[in-house]
Amino acid sequence: MTPADLQITRRSFLNRSSAGIGSVALASLLNNELNADDSAKKWNGVIKKPHHPAKAKRVIHLCMAGGPSHLETLDYKPELAKMNGKPMPQSFTKGQPIAQLQGQRNNLKVLGPQHEFKHFGKSGQHISSILPEIGSVADDIAIVRSMVTEQINHDPAHTFMNTGTQISGRPSMGSWLLYGLGAETENLPGYVVLTSVGGGQNQPIAARQWHSGFLPSRFQGVPFHSKGDPVLYVTNPKGVNKDDQRAVVDTVNALNGIHNQKAEDPEIAARIAQYEMAFKMQASVPGLMDVSDEPQHILDLYGAKPGDGSFASNCLLARRLAERGVRFIQLYHRGWDHHGGIKNASKNTAGLVDRGSAALIKDLKERGMLEDTLVIWGGEFGRTPMAQGNGRDHHIKGFSMWMAGGGIKGGTSHGATDELGYNSVKDIVHVRDLHATLLHLFGIDYKKFSHKFQGLDYRLTGVKPANVINPILA
Repeated sequence: MTPADLQITRRSFLNRSSAGIGSVALASLLNNELNADDSAKKWNGVIKKPHHPAKAKRVIHLCMAGGPSHLETLDYKPELAKMNGKPMPQSFTKGQPIAQLQGQRNNLKVLGPQHEFKHFGKSGQHISSILPEIGSVADDIAIVRSMVTEQINHDPAHTFMNTGTQISGRPSMGSWLLYGLGAETENLPGYVVLTSVGGGQNQPIAARQWHSGFLPSRFQGVPFHSKGDPVLYVTNPKGVNKDDQRAVVDTVNALNGIHNQKAEDPEIAARIAQYEMAFKMQASVPGLMDVSDEPQHILDLYGAKPGDGSFASNCLLARRLAERGVRFIQLYHRGWDHHGGIKNASKNTAGLVDRGSAALIKDLKERGMLEDTLVIWGGEFGRTPMAQGNGRDHHIKGFSMWMAGGGIKGGTSHGATDELGYNSVKDIVHVRDLHATLLHLFGIDYKKFSHKFQGLDYRLTGVKPANVINPILA
């Protein structure tokens, strides 16, 4: 007897010893009756009844990768302007984590705001002059100026923002939502990721940011390319027609189905579902990416040039994905890491994202979709009030984000940092609170939504308490 024989489980023994099972499976394969089995069916989520009425149906997360400076975008500090060039008071920085400025604690200088701020909208929201288009939707957005996080370097900070922990291998918030509520589409992934670059250092990002972690892999995000083929191999090679491709998918899924009858492995079921989804995407994705049916005034609204891979074009694609039932859409713009030359660099990067961000709000609102589409805009952390040459270092003690739609009260500001923008001091919002609020808007009580893994009940918000940001809810 081989070691492999000793590993036979009770289920495997019963399967192997059942009379004629191989013949039955082979007959099913040849008759194409197994197809994708139940695994290819639409996933409807584990939460069959919301814990309370939901306000949002989908999320568009505009990720400003690299850490946009709150002091140049959403958090005006006149006292910082007055102290420009003066020594940074050590009472702020003593004993505090600093990234690349760690060795310069005794020679830190204040860097004043590099751009003028203006009041926008009837609400009078205070927003930087480099974001005039976002200013034009000031009455639709809620600005949170008291964010804090726990990770001071980019990759772990992205991981923390997406998964609620710096530990790699945990599910992202998009995966949690898809697992909990399912998708509204059968022809596209429920979680799609688009990326763009420009305006500053192209901050690297990793696939772990949209990974499903210990949840089945069918819930991970699917990257779409905004140039060339949107998804690799979405086009059949020459000589392969739709019927041929259907036959291949059916055969592969049937073989996987036979194996799954013995192993009952969730990843085999996920593989079956993904083969089926890939086949459906061959028909649905080209139509999604072909924006020729969009009127010129919509293209002009976004500043989109189809196929250019820009953030503006990705914002238009995000709206099209939302219309087609995609649950979670993430747009990364990798251009906000401004350790030097922040005055011009922040203006350049803002110029690449400002118009598209505002156009998305206006377009969704015009179509009656904003009321149930949650839009989140922000980075993984902020930047220091202290100068790093003519730039700013990473900062986790205070930064800003904004949210709109999906149950958010527009025209509001929440929380505040101190007079220099160093510490969040009023109505502090932790990343866990952001996640709790996200789930709340989808009708989910974060304390009641968990997944058992390795004997533990895991939650997006982790084990520490979290608070829904009630003041910004409509």
